[in-house]
Amino acid sequence: MDLVDLLSAVLLIVGAAFFLAGTVGLLRFPDVYTRLHALAKADNLGLGFTVLGLILQAPGVAAGLKLVLVWLLALAASATVSYLIAQRAFTRGVVPWKPKERKP
Repeated sequence: MDLVDLLSAVLLIVGAAFFLAGTVGLLRFPDVYTRLHALAKADNLGLGFTVLGLILQAPGVAAGLKLVLVWLLALAASATVSYLIAQRAFTRGVVPWKPKERKP
């Protein structure tokens, strides 16, 4: 295994870890706004690391550029959909979660 394969594997594992973190955030966070934030940020980073790992294994420049284009389109789609979901939740009166105050 050479250095490029090792770096590619590390980037793919880091990408998978960010996808896992986004999934955990989706399941654990208390409201729609924090869940959207976890998914948008973690999944975009996960896809970015995954694309970087795959670019190192791409057979040519054209395949690498296609991977970057897919990543950019996914970034735009994720931001748009997250905004629309948050806007719809806000207009329907979904209030953001507030932590309970601690008593001293």
